[in-house]
Amino acid sequence: MSGIIGITMGDPCGVGPEICVKALAEMSDADRAATRIYGNLKTLEAARDAIGLDMELAPFVVDLAVNGAPLPWGQLSPVAGDAAFRFIEKAVRDAEAGQIGCIVTAPINKEALNAAGHHYDGHTGMLRSLTGAKAAYMLLASERLKVIHVSTHVSLQEAIRRATTERVLATIRAGNDHLKRIGYDTPRIAVAGVNPHCGENGLFGTEDDDQIAPAVAAARAEGIDVQGPISADTVFHRAYSGAFDLVVAQYHDQGHIPIKLVAFDTAVNVSVELPIDRTSVDHGTAFDIAGKGIANHGNMNSAIAYARKLVAGRRKQG
Repeated sequence: MSGIIGITMGDPCGVGPEICVKALAEMSDADRAATRIYGNLKTLEAARDAIGLDMELAPFVVDLAVNGAPLPWGQLSPVAGDAAFRFIEKAVRDAEAGQIGCIVTAPINKEALNAAGHHYDGHTGMLRSLTGAKAAYMLLASERLKVIHVSTHVSLQEAIRRATTERVLATIRAGNDHLKRIGYDTPRIAVAGVNPHCGENGLFGTEDDDQIAPAVAAARAEGIDVQGPISADTVFHRAYSGAFDLVVAQYHDQGHIPIKLVAFDTAVNVSVELPIDRTSVDHGTAFDIAGKGIANHGNMNSAIAYARKLVAGRRKQG
């Protein structure tokens, strides 16, 4: 399996090109040699110039054409949305062929993506479609708090419907397997309740008793070290304090809010259960500062470091 990391540039009008170049510039020679940016060379060179760097980029770029490149910074564009899709599609095919070991994605703009005719709710849905995967889970990882989600980009009403025993159990299994891959012998997992105080014995809803508790019981019967459901107003603090290695969140905001509170600039978005490995920055395209050379690339550095850990873990397993 390849040890090369493939970074997709993201929306050409956002901060993706800039954070890709900044991250590449800071790498050791060995790491840089094991890195490819899937994007547009002219756009990356424009980002390099905006930053004020003097660095040859061509040897590290899988150059894909973008009509009119470099496009104006900070503007919503269907051309950019289509380009962002094509960067990802090419990286996925190369990952499937074993030419790269993990994809790291810079931010895309969902509105631009859909304006270009690519109708996905974000990276995870797109990657699931491109790879033909039956399921994919979003895991947000920081140093002291890791969260995996039962559902993500759906309404709260739909999220509650999706918190079935089968899906909660599958999410627990996916999180347990992933943590084992990155070095946890017996991951300690907590499952958050969906209702206030886990429904208070049916007073505030029965979903926790009827749907979530049976999933936890089934996972425990399989030998997984998991507890729950635990009231969401305390479980994240307990995990952050060291009681658990991973929290299963029932819906998007339940998991995203605590992670973004404690690790806004360093959290990594990881796609779990895809046939390929993928990590991502956990922020958007930041059109308001694109092209100004001031975007913070710390999150990109974290995503790349996590990707290298995944590649090393897979090689060790293989």
